[in-house]
Amino acid sequence: MKEVLIKLIGTYYNMLSYVSKPYAANKAMYLFTKPRAGRINEEQSDFSHTAYQEELKYEHYPIMTYRWLGKKQTILLTHGWESNSARWKKLILALKKKGFNVIALDAPAHGKSGGRAFDAMLYAEFINVVARRFSPDILIGHSVGGMASAFFLHKYQFSKLKKIILLGAPSEFQDVIKRYTDMLGYNQRIVTQLEETIIQRFGSPSDTLSTARFLETIESEGLIIHDQDDHIIPYNDALLIRNSFKNSQLITTKGLGHSLMDASVAEHIYAFIDA
Repeated sequence: MKEVLIKLIGTYYNMLSYVSKPYAANKAMYLFTKPRAGRINEEQSDFSHTAYQEELKYEHYPIMTYRWLGKKQTILLTHGWESNSARWKKLILALKKKGFNVIALDAPAHGKSGGRAFDAMLYAEFINVVARRFSPDILIGHSVGGMASAFFLHKYQFSKLKKIILLGAPSEFQDVIKRYTDMLGYNQRIVTQLEETIIQRFGSPSDTLSTARFLETIESEGLIIHDQDDHIIPYNDALLIRNSFKNSQLITTKGLGHSLMDASVAEHIYAFIDA
């Protein structure tokens, strides 16, 4: 049923493209950037209230941050699409027990942060604001949170960051767009106009927005964890990142999927942080 609905939406936008390509592409971009989930529910809210909450600002966007105090290094957590800071609950509790100072933020249009739409470039600006406020030593990013973290590092060259952990992170924004347009079955009119929309909005074509490329000059130590059975972000993305991120290592898992919510992943994170 879900697949049928997706194809119906794609067909409708394809028809719209013959009336107005820009209008159809804008609708397609809105659908791509509009999260359907990710706001905090009651259970997640209870956990968020165990932290010190501080609202920061980027332009007119409020950024909600959460801080669990510790005496050791500061770790910044960046979640992925249709999620929020509470996705890190088990990891946060473990890191807190180990004495780390832990910071998490909600992405644009997610959790308690502001905005109606999401994109990795805006998320990178949120991460920059939070990094300037809390000066993290270590950054852990899941999925597009990892991509946005790479965009942030490339743009702002945050030298205080010593270690970066990427969990199931996408490499090429162009490939992310292609998976979306293929899934919806968009015609070439929309695909071409979407690229023009991306250039207008972000100032760069989609093929220049690359996690792998942006990490080429980063001196921090890196740990990449990716599952062979990840059906959201292909395993090949991890290989692309590993080949460009010179001071990094790749750990391959099997059967954990995209979320990588497993104790074995947490153990790899602890070992890397403590090394």
